[in-house]
Amino acid sequence: MSKAMEPDLQTPLGRASGQATKEWSHPSNHWLRGFVLDNRAALGTLAVFIVMMAVFMIANPTVFTTWYLYSSVLTTLPVALFVVVPLVFVVTCGEIDLSFPATMGFASWVFALVVQAGYDPFIGIVAALVTGTLLGFLVGSLVVYGGLSSLIATLGMNFLLRGLIQIVNEGKSMALTGLADSSAYKIFSSQVFGIPVQIFWAIAFVVFAALLYNRHRFGAQVKVVGDNPDSARQMGIDVKWVRVKVFVFVGIGAAIAGCFSVMINFTWWPTAGDGYLLPVLASVFVGGTPTWGGIGTVVGGAIGAVTVSFIQTGVVAAGLSGFYVQFFNGLIIILSLLGHKWNQARYR
Repeated sequence: MSKAMEPDLQTPLGRASGQATKEWSHPSNHWLRGFVLDNRAALGTLAVFIVMMAVFMIANPTVFTTWYLYSSVLTTLPVALFVVVPLVFVVTCGEIDLSFPATMGFASWVFALVVQAGYDPFIGIVAALVTGTLLGFLVGSLVVYGGLSSLIATLGMNFLLRGLIQIVNEGKSMALTGLADSSAYKIFSSQVFGIPVQIFWAIAFVVFAALLYNRHRFGAQVKVVGDNPDSARQMGIDVKWVRVKVFVFVGIGAAIAGCFSVMINFTWWPTAGDGYLLPVLASVFVGGTPTWGGIGTVVGGAIGAVTVSFIQTGVVAAGLSGFYVQFFNGLIIILSLLGHKWNQARYR
C-alpha cells in the first residue's frame, strides 16, 4: 500500500479531506427539549386548559366565540392571581396558608374605611398593603417562632380575623360609589379598548413573581428550605426568616387582591375573600406545585388560576346547570394531579 493510501490516524474522522465538521451534540441537549423538561408542569397545565376550552367551545361555539365571556372572566381573574402566585412560594417552602381569605377581607376593610373617610384611594391602598404585611408577619411568626402547624395556625387565624370583621361591622357592607371618579380606579380597574386594566397589573405581578422565584436569591432559598431545611442551615440560610417572608408575601398579595375586589364592585363586603379559599388552593395544585415542597411553578399556578376561573363560566355557558360546577371542579383537579404525578418525579 502506498503512503498516499494509508489512513491518517492523527486526523479525526471526517476531517481527512480537509473539511471541518460540526461538533456533535446529544439530542437531549437541544434547547427545545430542555425548555419542555424545565417547564413540563406548566405545559401540562396548559394542555389541560386547552383541552377543557376545546370541549366547552364544541359544546357551545356561539358563547365561546364572543368577547363578552372572556371580558367577564378577565375582570375577576386578577383577584385570584394576586393570591395564587404568593401561595406557590408558601407551598414550595413546605408550608400552607389558609388565612389569606380573611387577610384579604381585613386589608380591603382598611382600604374601604380610608376611602369612606374621604381620603385619596392611593392612601387606602398603602394602608391596605401595610395591613397585609403586618398580618402576614403575624401569621408567619405564629408558625415559625411559635412552633405551630401552618395548617392549624392559619386556619385559626382565618376564623379569628373573619370573626373580628363580623363583630365590628355586624354584617354590614360599605358602598364606595365615589371610587368610580378617582384616578386610582382609572389606573387600576378601568378598561382599555374593552380589556380590563387589572389583567395587565396581574400579568405584571406574575412576571415579577416568576423572576423572583426563578432568578432571584430569595426564590432559590425558598426551594432549598422546602427541600431540605437542614442543608439550608448548613449553607448559611436563615431558614426561619425565609419561612416568615413567604407568609408576608401572601399577606401583601392578599391585600392587593382585596383592594382590586373593592374597586371592581365599588362595595366592600364583610365576607370579602371567603369564596377564594378552595379555588385558589386548587389553582396552586392544578398548576403543578406539589404538596411536598422544594419545587413549584409560578407560571403553572397562574395557568391553573385561569383554568379554575373558566370552569364555572364554561359549565354554565355549555348549557349545563350550576350543579355540575363542583363535579367539574373535582374532575379537573384530579385529572391534573394525576397528570403531574406521571409527568414529574417525586423527590420526597
